Amino acid sequence: MERVILYGSHYGSTLQYAKKLSELTNIPAVHYKDAFDLSGMHTIIYMGGLYAGGVLGLAKIFRKFTPQEGQKIILITVGLSDPDEPENRENSRKAIQKQLPSNLLYQAKLFHLRGGIDYQRLSLGHRTIMALLYRSLRKIPLDQQTAENRALIETYGKQVNYIDFGALEAIIQEIEEIS
Repeated sequence: MERVILYGSHYGSTLQYAKKLSELTNIPAVHYKDAFDLSGMHTIIYMGGLYAGGVLGLAKIFRKFTPQEGQKIILITVGLSDPDEPENRENSRKAIQKQLPSNLLYQAKLFHLRGGIDYQRLSLGHRTIMALLYRSLRKIPLDQQTAENRALIETYGKQVNYIDFGALEAIIQEIEEIS
């Protein structure tokens, strides 16, 4: 059975997860820009970094894609926010929902992983977005801040890494169940 891991990574967290998942499952990992015809794939795993509410490369890969009978699709977002928080999972789902046809979204199995950030490596656009977010969050009274907001304020301008390869276990289980 043909399987592939496609990934979209701008700063490296998603790439690290894709390489590790590939190593653990013996499924080749391919950058989404190097993607090929997916119609013959039994299992398509797409890992994409979350940037400003969108999943990198997701729309491009699935824009003209029509799932074949029996194809399995696993979608994985990698973002800075804690995926254990229900609100963050819902926000990730909304980001995916904006980029995919509903039939594809409901056929897919969704996972969310936590990545990291290095403010020194951010593009000007991403650095600007994060600066605006930081400034707006600092205006919110401390007693009204979420844990997520406080964490962003505390780590602003720094390098933080939340990558947890142990979180891949649930994804590996899903892959094994559908194989």
